[in-house]
Amino acid sequence: MNLANLFHDVFQPGIQDHPGPLEIALAMVYSLALNLAIACIYRLTYKGTRYSQDYVQTLIMIGVVTTILIMVVSGNGAIAFGMFAAFSVIRFRRTLGQSRDLAFVFFAMAIGMVVGARQYGMAAIILVIVGVAIYVLSVTDAFAPRRASHQLTMRLTNDMDFEKLLAPIFEKFAERAQLVRVSSAQAGMMTELRYGLQLKEKVSTAEFLEALQLASGNNRVVLTPTSVEFDA
Repeated sequence: MNLANLFHDVFQPGIQDHPGPLEIALAMVYSLALNLAIACIYRLTYKGTRYSQDYVQTLIMIGVVTTILIMVVSGNGAIAFGMFAAFSVIRFRRTLGQSRDLAFVFFAMAIGMVVGARQYGMAAIILVIVGVAIYVLSVTDAFAPRRASHQLTMRLTNDMDFEKLLAPIFEKFAERAQLVRVSSAQAGMMTELRYGLQLKEKVSTAEFLEALQLASGNNRVVLTPTSVEFDA
């Protein structure tokens, strides 16, 4: 088989029922190139503070390994069943930093599956469309919250009525406030509160913290910018 026939078989896989060793090798290289592009898209659009080189390299390996598996089990039910049984006992312990990290895992797997199914042109089209969509959503900051949300954690002594103390403060500074958790602290001597907040426009964070500090009797107050989901 000369080089011209090899590439003809690769890009027209219907000629052969089962991929040969050379086609599998070229498919792996092709999958590697596409998944390297996915890794670049992830790095380019990442906005968090917990970027992981290990995770990005894992994305690339997932895509390539998926390509190999799909090509190996193609048309062989016994091997497919055996691999399914083997993967069913695997437990992945890693905690993903963001929800989009899981989406990139599926993205890499999808590209690997499409390449493994010998749909080489379709894999490139999917990569371009999804990659452009991810980049546009990231650059335009689409679907961002209208106002910054915060998570408030503070401690009060047990003799304080936190609902009466905090209600006027929230009414003045916050547009929405939702009690997320109440727990005891310091051997039951204090009450720790956690709220989800959406502050009003042009609110002074310093003044808000000062009001909370006075209400809590100079106890611990922590205000963290975050994305908080509120009940309807």
